[in-house]
Amino acid sequence: MSEAPALRCAPAAQQRRDQLPGTAAPVLRWLLVEHPGAWGRDALRESHLDGAVVRDLAARSAGTGLRVLLVRRPGRRVQRPLRHWAVVDSRPGSEGVRWGSFTTDAELYDVPLDEPVPPGADPLYLVCTHARHDPCCAMRGRPLVAALGALRPGQAWECSHVGGDRFAGNLVVLPHGLYYGHVSPEQVGGLVEAYEAGEVEPAQLRGRSAFPAVVQVAQHHARLALDLRDVEALPPESVTSLGDATWRVTLSAGGAQAVATVRVEADPDPVRLTCHSAEPERRRIYRLLDLDLPGPR
Repeated sequence: MSEAPALRCAPAAQQRRDQLPGTAAPVLRWLLVEHPGAWGRDALRESHLDGAVVRDLAARSAGTGLRVLLVRRPGRRVQRPLRHWAVVDSRPGSEGVRWGSFTTDAELYDVPLDEPVPPGADPLYLVCTHARHDPCCAMRGRPLVAALGALRPGQAWECSHVGGDRFAGNLVVLPHGLYYGHVSPEQVGGLVEAYEAGEVEPAQLRGRSAFPAVVQVAQHHARLALDLRDVEALPPESVTSLGDATWRVTLSAGGAQAVATVRVEADPDPVRLTCHSAEPERRRIYRLLDLDLPGPR
């Protein structure tokens, strides 16, 4: 009797109940480049963009906390002479988007990566559909972005790899840099409405990209305990190493403080973290050891 085929990475992660909080990739700022053509596994370098331009963008973004993503509009791929770029700032207090357009790749040399971006832009909703990187992203991402595009035309974009293939469908909400995982087409409307009301939905929130993983985890547990959904709630005041991969995270809680102690561990049972994993890997697990909450006011 033959063995049952292995689950793909995203349904396997859901079946295992892999931890979502603490898995948002570290990104402070973003450069989105519209490219409706096919994306290679390494999207930026294998998608027929001008090689010199790609090297320039990589050099200018290295070590700055800026991530370059390729984006395209949902639906049928149409080659347009005029394409768009956006520089997005996700740093707390600096959230904003600057848009521009280009007709040739060489014009991307002039994208102002270092200039402040204007605040108050309309939200952008990115869904990873990067099939060459992981088939789960395409299989789950395409129906998700189709539903999102119907809800918010012009604000929904397919994007290249954002990290965490096993959490597909992956949704990134800009400018705040909120990562959501295992999002279905039926759920996305509620997440959009929450964000536009200035709130998050903790159950599927992977974290905010501007904060370290241990802060994302501390915020998650404090949000649940205090029933706080405001996007700006619980900003970190300090992160202190206690040794032994353990951290004390102090969060501001409306004039008081919430203090979480978080330990980072490696799961003893290796698993395939992506559909393309050559061999099983050990997941990073975040344990909440203690949570000291502010008392009644």
